[in-house]
Amino acid sequence: MKPFWVIFIAFLVACNPTQTAAPIEKLTSPAVPEASASVEIQVAAAADLQFAFTEIAANFEQQTGNKVTLIFGSTGQLAQQIENGAPYDLFAAANRSYVDELAMKNRILPKSIELYARGRIVLAVNRLSGVSATTLNDLLSPKIKHIAIANPEHAPYGLAAKQAFEKLGLWEALKDKVVFGENIRQALQYVQTGDAEAGIVSLSVADVPEITWTLIDDTFHQPIDQALGVVSGSPHQDITRQFAAFINGEIGRPIMRKYGFVLPGETIVQSAP
Repeated sequence: MKPFWVIFIAFLVACNPTQTAAPIEKLTSPAVPEASASVEIQVAAAADLQFAFTEIAANFEQQTGNKVTLIFGSTGQLAQQIENGAPYDLFAAANRSYVDELAMKNRILPKSIELYARGRIVLAVNRLSGVSATTLNDLLSPKIKHIAIANPEHAPYGLAAKQAFEKLGLWEALKDKVVFGENIRQALQYVQTGDAEAGIVSLSVADVPEITWTLIDDTFHQPIDQALGVVSGSPHQDITRQFAAFINGEIGRPIMRKYGFVLPGETIVQSAP
């Protein structure tokens, strides 16, 4: 028989079992917040903006990490696409009237509309064409058989070209020579390739090696006031507004000026730069 004290100790152990140690919490590194995902915005831009906006977008992407996809075309055609629901975020038109009309149709946010430039037109001549033209009257020469302009039905720069011809009483004499490009860049290409000996294009795209150009007096046509606006259906309105502000900001304005645009608040200079 076991001594009493052995039985007593066994009784105490049974009544007070050894407490199991609490499990040690698994140590983990503090959660590191993920970097904000970059956003891609779609910008519908008039064809005269190809050089300037490509440079501005590259600067914006570098500074913000967000991507800008540029879709260039004639202002009228881009406006029609937006009216039909094209998934653009920003519309940069070559004529403010198109932006205002879309705002009336609830396709552009009215409070986002702002001017960003006034465009200029130039008389462009193919260097290898063998012809010389520094005034619109020079286009009457029989050596000039084709004159390229953007289609005035939907391209503001083409409309300005036609207005200049009409102002000087030249339209009826020249209209059979005129060939239409879908936009100002296509009109320029006609002159670059020699398919047209001369043309009327925007100053902003005229600095190419194949042509010489002369600035056209802006009193010959209605002002080419260019405006932008945020598309009402844009899912990225904050970033889109940032890009719009960037265009009109301390980085965007000098780039626009470099490509020949007159900026809001600046004065037209008639002589060629």
